Amino acid sequence: MAEENVAQEMWRLFEPVHAVTYFAPGCLQAWQDAGLRGYWRAYFAGRVAPLGPVGPGPVVGSFFGFAPAMVARALPDVWTRISPEKALAVRLSAATAVLGPLVAEIDQAGLAELAGLLRAAAERVPVAGRVLGAANAALPWPEDPLEIIWHAATVLREHRGDGHVAALVTAGLDGPESLVWRVSRGGTDRAFYQRIRGWTDEEWDAAADRLRARGWLDPTGTPTDAALRAARELEATTDRLARSPWDTLGPDATRRTAALLAPIAQATAPLLLWPNPVGVPDPRGEPSTGQPGAG
Repeated sequence: MAEENVAQEMWRLFEPVHAVTYFAPGCLQAWQDAGLRGYWRAYFAGRVAPLGPVGPGPVVGSFFGFAPAMVARALPDVWTRISPEKALAVRLSAATAVLGPLVAEIDQAGLAELAGLLRAAAERVPVAGRVLGAANAALPWPEDPLEIIWHAATVLREHRGDGHVAALVTAGLDGPESLVWRVSRGGTDRAFYQRIRGWTDEEWDAAADRLRARGWLDPTGTPTDAALRAARELEATTDRLARSPWDTLGPDATRRTAALLAPIAQATAPLLLWPNPVGVPDPRGEPSTGQPGAG
C-alpha cells in the first residue's frame, strides 16, 4: 500500500461495504417492509437518521450535492412514516443481513479481527466540523462483528465525505457546480446526475456558466488546465483530511485491515451500481468512469 495514497486506498475498500445499504436489493426490500415506499425516502431516512428528525436545512448543507427542492420532497415528511430510531435499526439489520452470506466463507476469527481493526480506526476519526461523521461516530457501537464492520465503514465513509465537502467549499464550489465539473472531467453523464441529485436544466446550465466565467470550462464544456489542476488538488486535500485514522492505526495494522477487508469489498460489487455515483472504483478492478467524491 503506497503511503501517500493510504486514505484513498482504504476508501476504495470500506465504501463498497457501506454502500450495500443504498443499492443491495435486500436492503431496499427491508425499507419497503418498514413502510417506506420509493428509493429516495429510504435513502434520506437511512442516511439522515443519525442527525435525528431534522428538516431539509441541515441535510442540504451536509449532503452538499442535492438540490434543496429534492431534499424538501423527502424531509421532514419521512419522519411521519418512520422514526430515526427505527431507521437506524433497519439500516443496520438490513446491511448485515445482506453482508452475512458474502462473508460466510471467512472464518469468525478473521471477522472479529477485522471488526476490531476497523472499530479502532473509526474511533480515531476527528469529528470537529464533520457533521455526518460525528453523528455516526456518536451512535452506540453494536456487538456483533459484522455489525461493527458495517458501522465502522459508515463512520469512516461519512468522515471522508465531510472532508470532501470541506474541500469543495474551500475551492469555492457549490452543489451543482461540483457536479457539472465532475461530468466535464469524464464522470457519469449529466442526465444521470440531474436525476439523482434533483437539479433542473436551468440550474445546471447556470452552474456551467459560472464555471466558464471562472475559467474552468471552455466554450464547449471541456475542462481547462486550471480545472484539472484544481481537481487534483481537491482529491489530494480530500485524501489528506481522511488519513488521520490510518496514521494513528499505523501502517502494519492498516495493511492488515486492507487485506481482511478486500475480499468483502469485492464480494459486494455485484450488488452495487457501476459507475458508482460517488466515484469509488469497482473493487474487482474494473474501470470506473466516476470521479472520487462523496454523498
